[in-house]
Amino acid sequence: MNDIAFASATKLAAMIRQKKISSVELLELYLKRVEAYNPALNAIVVQDVERARKDAALLDRRLARGDIAGPLHGVPMTVKESFNVQGLPTTWGDPAYKDNIAKEDAVAVGRLRAAGAVIFGKTNVPLMLADWQSYNAVYGTTNNPWDPTRTPGGSSGGSAAALAAGLTGLELGSDIGSSIRNPAHYCGVYGHKPSFGVCPPRGQSLGTIAPSDISVIGPLARGGADLMVALDVIAGPDEIDAAGWKLSLPRPRLPGIKGMKIAIMATDPVAPVDEEYAAKIEALARPLKKEGAKVDLAARPEIDMAELWKTYILLLRAATSARLSPEQVARWTEEAARRGEDATDYVALMARGNTLPHRVWLQLNETRHRLRQAWAAFFKEWDVLLCPVAAGTAFPHDHAGERHDRVIMVNGAPQPTTTQLFWAGISGLCYLPASVAPIGLAKGGLPLGVQIIAGPYQDRTAIHLATLMEKAVRGFRPPPGYEADAPEEKAEAKEPVAA
Repeated sequence: MNDIAFASATKLAAMIRQKKISSVELLELYLKRVEAYNPALNAIVVQDVERARKDAALLDRRLARGDIAGPLHGVPMTVKESFNVQGLPTTWGDPAYKDNIAKEDAVAVGRLRAAGAVIFGKTNVPLMLADWQSYNAVYGTTNNPWDPTRTPGGSSGGSAAALAAGLTGLELGSDIGSSIRNPAHYCGVYGHKPSFGVCPPRGQSLGTIAPSDISVIGPLARGGADLMVALDVIAGPDEIDAAGWKLSLPRPRLPGIKGMKIAIMATDPVAPVDEEYAAKIEALARPLKKEGAKVDLAARPEIDMAELWKTYILLLRAATSARLSPEQVARWTEEAARRGEDATDYVALMARGNTLPHRVWLQLNETRHRLRQAWAAFFKEWDVLLCPVAAGTAFPHDHAGERHDRVIMVNGAPQPTTTQLFWAGISGLCYLPASVAPIGLAKGGLPLGVQIIAGPYQDRTAIHLATLMEKAVRGFRPPPGYEADAPEEKAEAKEPVAA
């Protein structure tokens, strides 16, 4: 049965339709695994078991009548804690919101239910979704199933950890600073950051309804085909926008890898990458060429990457500044004045981004759209750009001090953890779609993923290549130690690190 637990959501849905397993049986399988494995991982932090059992039973009765709800009929899944699920708390890891009970489902959650998904819980996040680790004072720390001493990533860290460990069938996350892509990379699963605006974020919030700049919602999964199915389910205008527009994402240009034009950018001076990881990405050229793709290691858009980095951090921090208190705004105003406008280190950019006058924001937005034009020109010639997701593999838990003060080791030298945000912004700033697919393991045994960036609204192309690479390069592999259905020893495994 453990093979079923690690199957893709599309395979699980097919098994249910073919009556090889019922939705109730599959849900109970996952609940059993959650009971056994989750105490050591702390990935799923809220459960909705009784409603899930009723939903699964209802879907089984519908199937018996030949009534299929949708492409995810009967598939048990969890969603990121930041999404509203009716009757469950939405805290974003902040104790001030521990009693914030959602009155209705987020739009995407409702669409997943309508497609037949059985939502049985929520997965952990960092405080205010603002870290590449997933720990908070409400739910504690989530560990990486490949190595519990390391982060699973963030902010959709619980999502990726639960998928990798075989605790859920599918996941829903969000991404403004690689919050889907980074956990997928660190945990060895798939993730897709959609083009900006194609998936309605309403209900992924703490009481606000206005969408945030750069931020998107999207799926995480154990297979590329799952990403496509989930995107089709959640994408499209909400009820207000549907009055005036409908979504029509282009299909991939080619049926296979043969004939695809693929550029590879394995590192950049702005954000150096671990040499082993960079070599692994460059090595993708071999299997892709073998499949008939045109691959170029030197092709680049006509973009000043240092300017892209600077613009991204300023607009990123501006996008999240609405949640700052007056005291925090005063602090960052003082910090920005002290450092001056010429400083380009992360803290200086964060200080200015947190306090941007609207006139300056408009100027930066103009820069962004010029960069979008450069990307669009590049993607007229190239189907995708392959690049890193981060500087290296998952790093050890580090909860000391401020995020921007922490460092990781890259090629034997310390690098601020925030420098890695360059690889988030390379696609995020200009609203481009990007999928992450696993490509193997580092020498230390931790997963590595590649970011597949496609042209404006070419979401299907990015996901298509991720899916094709399952055979050409590598597909999902479960972490060692999670093969059994419910081993007793796992219940006594290392407790999560305290927040």
